[in-house]
Amino acid sequence: MEHVLTLVVRVEKNARPAQTDALETAARAVLAILADERSYGEGEWAEAMTSWQDDRIRKIVKRARGTEWRRAEALPGITVHGHGVGAEEPETAAAQVRVFPPTPVDDVPAEIANLQVSGTDFVDAEELQPVEAGVPVLWVNPELEMSSGKAMAQCGHAAQLAWWALSAEARKEWEASDFALAVRTPTRARWSELLASDRPVVQDAGFTEIAPGSHTVIADHPLLTR
Repeated sequence: MEHVLTLVVRVEKNARPAQTDALETAARAVLAILADERSYGEGEWAEAMTSWQDDRIRKIVKRARGTEWRRAEALPGITVHGHGVGAEEPETAAAQVRVFPPTPVDDVPAEIANLQVSGTDFVDAEELQPVEAGVPVLWVNPELEMSSGKAMAQCGHAAQLAWWALSAEARKEWEASDFALAVRTPTRARWSELLASDRPVVQDAGFTEIAPGSHTVIADHPLLTR
């Protein structure tokens, strides 16, 4: 039975997250649940996480506000807070993403199954700062048009592929940094260079928005070279 991992982004009427902050926070939320002690060994989420990771690592992103968000927060999961990247007022508009343990596709809790998924689009109000040296970067395909919700899921996939490729020691180091990472869109020339490398790349199944086989995000993590 196919499983799906659901992420819910908080979108209040007067406090929408910026695009890059939402993408980065979604990726960090996926890493947070992968690293959580409940997700492996004898943990309460371990069986569901194993079933999900043995399949298509399907993810879906929904949005919530007000009472909807409070109901979602009451369910088992992890809420990850963004840093306000790309927002005019980072302190008040920082992204919040809650990630939930995977469930069978037909058994997603009603509190999140009934949330909206389409039309989730954000923008960056401020120019992005250069990425600090040594920070992992998730590079988004500059030739594709994706909704913010779709891009959040794709960044989550890329972060997960990078996590799988890391050694146990490197994973601990990344976790100790609170899963520091950046999401950026490269030039087309740079994208071609990245695509020709051996870095982890997400190839989408094409069920929504984009053509099957599209390369969406490439994970560039310095610890992969160790």
